Amino acid sequence: MKLRSALITFILLLCAVFTLFPILMGLLNSLKTEGDMMNDILSIPAKLEFGNYADAYHKIRFMNSLGNTVTVAAVGLFGIIACASLAGYKLSRTPGKLSAFLFGLFVMSMLIPFHSIMISLTIIADRLQVQGSTTGLGLIYIGLGVPFAIFLYHGFVKTIPRELDEAAVIDGCGEVRLFASVIFPLLLPITATVAILNLLWMWNDFLLPLLMITHIDDYTLLLSTNMLFGQYGNNDWSAILASLVLAMLPVILFYLILQKYILNGIAEGAVKG
Repeated sequence: MKLRSALITFILLLCAVFTLFPILMGLLNSLKTEGDMMNDILSIPAKLEFGNYADAYHKIRFMNSLGNTVTVAAVGLFGIIACASLAGYKLSRTPGKLSAFLFGLFVMSMLIPFHSIMISLTIIADRLQVQGSTTGLGLIYIGLGVPFAIFLYHGFVKTIPRELDEAAVIDGCGEVRLFASVIFPLLLPITATVAILNLLWMWNDFLLPLLMITHIDDYTLLLSTNMLFGQYGNNDWSAILASLVLAMLPVILFYLILQKYILNGIAEGAVKG
């Protein structure tokens, strides 16, 4: 048993090193000069060049890009949590063929690759006049993110005893007040999970903002970083790596605050689903 435990620990350490190595290299090379980086990408910086971060901060218009990214994420998260929690609760508490059919449609939509619908999505966004704005991008994320969130909420609601609903109704709660005052507070673990997973997705997404955002003033952090890639390999690598580190910091902080809910939320939601 000890040998088996040691082997598992060793494998997990290898996986951790394999996962964290690119991040470590990005962090180290963001503190080097361009020449030092091209000389030896694996070396430790001889002198820490924090000026790379100041340079990246101005080149990507960090505060403006951060505000756009936060707007997109806030609109997307609010819509996903509001719609999915209500739908997951109602579908779970209303058994029947119609509920099963609707839930099946949501689950099946998760199997459709984004690349197969992105052209149609772009055309629809243009017709609805939501293309080119951060709020419109957030609304599109709601549509794409709701199915998986409903799947998680639907399973988690099954862990909540129906007796709570009945007791609240006896005490005079209407359906809306029942959900808002009794059910939703109990959904906080799975809500934190949904928030973390969708924030990581929206924050790190590049393709959908590239398709939807048309003006430089509305660029997200990753779109602004993409401007640092020049033609014919003329790339500002010091600023690129520094800007990527700056873009990672807010979402890593958010993840560290709420990460304890991830495993419990996914496990309880998926197993019961």
